[in-house]
Amino acid sequence: MLSLQGRTLPRFLALLTMVFLAAVPALAADPVTLILQNNRFTPNAVTVSAGERLRIEIKNQDGTPAEFESSDLRVEKFIAAGGHITVMVGPLKPGTYKFFDDYHPDTAFGTLTAVKKSGSE
Repeated sequence: MLSLQGRTLPRFLALLTMVFLAAVPALAADPVTLILQNNRFTPNAVTVSAGERLRIEIKNQDGTPAEFESSDLRVEKFIAAGGHITVMVGPLKPGTYKFFDDYHPDTAFGTLTAVKKSGSE
């Protein structure tokens, strides 16, 4: 029985919060930053930990718009000339995920590789 007098309800809510937070994948501490310049991504290959949500920040330093796209990551987002965007992806399973600028796919492309953390199953 939930009762405020016996403090059972606050304890139940605290336990419920801990269970919920344990089920939410961890967010990687540092964002992945990609620079788009001269219709190329720098870096064009990035390695991250599998099993974590991560933030990808893309800065378009070109004088033309771009479209960050990845069917592997399920992302498609416009970036204004000189602008920047942030996208959230994951948690990712181990593997390699391709991304590209839809306006310049022959030169502006790269990969994001998710690897298991050492010591994890």
